[in-house]
Amino acid sequence: MKQLNQEEAKRICDRVLSFSKADECSVAINGNRSGNIRFARNSVSTAGLNEDRRLTVTVAFGKRQGTASVNEFGDKSLEQAVRRAEDTARLAPENPEYVTLPGKQDFKGTGEYFAATAAIDPDYRAEVAAHAILAGRKNKLVTAGFFTDTTGFETIANSKGLFGHREFTGLDFTCTARTEDGRGSGWVTRSASDAKRFDAREASEVAMEKALRSVDSRALEPGRYTVILEPAATSELLGRMFGAFGARQADEGRSFLAKKGGGNRLGEKLFDEQVNVWSDPWDKDVPVSPWDSGSMLARQRRDLIKDGKVANLEYSRFWAQKNGVAPTARAGNMIMAGGSKSLEELIASTKKGVVVTRTWYIRMVDPQSVLLTGLTRDGTFYVENGKIKYPIKNFRFNESPITMLNNVDELGKPVIIGPDEVAYRMVIPPMRIRDFNFTSLSDAV
Repeated sequence: MKQLNQEEAKRICDRVLSFSKADECSVAINGNRSGNIRFARNSVSTAGLNEDRRLTVTVAFGKRQGTASVNEFGDKSLEQAVRRAEDTARLAPENPEYVTLPGKQDFKGTGEYFAATAAIDPDYRAEVAAHAILAGRKNKLVTAGFFTDTTGFETIANSKGLFGHREFTGLDFTCTARTEDGRGSGWVTRSASDAKRFDAREASEVAMEKALRSVDSRALEPGRYTVILEPAATSELLGRMFGAFGARQADEGRSFLAKKGGGNRLGEKLFDEQVNVWSDPWDKDVPVSPWDSGSMLARQRRDLIKDGKVANLEYSRFWAQKNGVAPTARAGNMIMAGGSKSLEELIASTKKGVVVTRTWYIRMVDPQSVLLTGLTRDGTFYVENGKIKYPIKNFRFNESPITMLNNVDELGKPVIIGPDEVAYRMVIPPMRIRDFNFTSLSDAV
C-alpha cells in the first residue's frame, strides 16, 4: 500500500470536492498496512500482512445525506463515488439532527508516527513469537498470543475549507501462558506507538511467571475484599465509564451523570479526591489523532475528572447547538494520574488483599450506575503482610467503576494500556481499592 503524503492526499481530496454538486461535501481517506503473527500451543499458527486504502465521500442536500466509498483513486472512480453519494442523498429522508459541516480547524500534529514501528517486518514478528514459544517450551508451559503492528494515514477535508492529514503507527501484543496440566494460567498485554518501547521478552516472562505461580489455587469465600488491580484489570471497567461522559446521555437521563429532575452533574464531586483523569492528543505515551473523525473537530487537552469532580462533558455538534454551547471533539485517549509506587510496592504495603491480573467477559448490568459484572482470570493471588501467599480461585464480581473510584486507597505509577472496547488508548495506574465486591467463585483459570 502506498502511504500518501499530505500533498498527494490533498490533491485527491480537492479533486473529489470539485466533482460535487451538493450543498456540502466531506471526504475521508484511510489507508493502513497491518502485519500480524498468531501463535498457539507453542507454535506459530498464522501470520499475514493486510493492506487497504479507502476513500469515503459524504454529501448533503439540505438535511438529506448520502455516502459512498471507493478503493480506486482514478478520476472516473472518484466522480462515480460522488455521483452515488448524491443519488443516495436525494432519496434519503431528512435528518432532523443534521448540523452543517464545521469550517477550517487548527489541527496540530500529535507525533503518532515512529519509524521503528513502520520498519517492522516478518522477521521482527517471528522474533516476538519466538520469545514466548521457546521460553514456554523451556518452562514446560503452553503459550498462545497475538502480535499486530500498523502503519497508516488518515486524511479529512470538506467543502468549508477544512483539511487534515496524519500518519501513525502502533503495535499491540497479548500472550497467555498455561501449565501443561491446565492448572495455572498467566496473561500479559503491551501496547506502544514506538517499537523501541516494546520488549517482547519482558512481556512474555510476565505471563509465564504468573502461570507458574497460579498453580494449586485455593478457594476464598466470596465477599468484599481490598484488591490490588493491575492496569489491565481496570481498563475495561473504566473505559465503560469514560464512554458515558456524553452531555446528551446525561441530560436525557440515560447515564450515571444524569441529575434527578433533569440536567446533569457537571461540577459535582462523585469520586475520591485522588482521582484525576484527562484526555490529551499530544501525550507522549499515547498520542492520538488531533481530530475526532466523527465530528471533524480539533481535539484539545481536556480534564474529565479533576480532584474527584466532574470537570467536563462531551457535546456533539447537534447537542451543543441545541443547548447554545461550544461542541467538543470526542476524546481519543484517557490518562489517569497516579503515584510513584510500582505494582510490587503496592503489594508490599498491603496487609491483606487480592491481586487481580485481568478482568474478563465484562457485561453491563445497569447503565445508570455503570454496574458491571465479569470474571477475574489468568493470575489471581492472595496477599498477606505485603507478600503474595498463594494463588486463589477466580471470582465473579459485581462492581461499578464509580464505586471503585470512591474507594481508592492508593494509586501506583501509571502505565500504557492499549485500546479497550471503547477504543481509548489509556495510561492507567495500578490501584488498591477497598471493598471490591466478589459475588461467587469460578473454576476457570
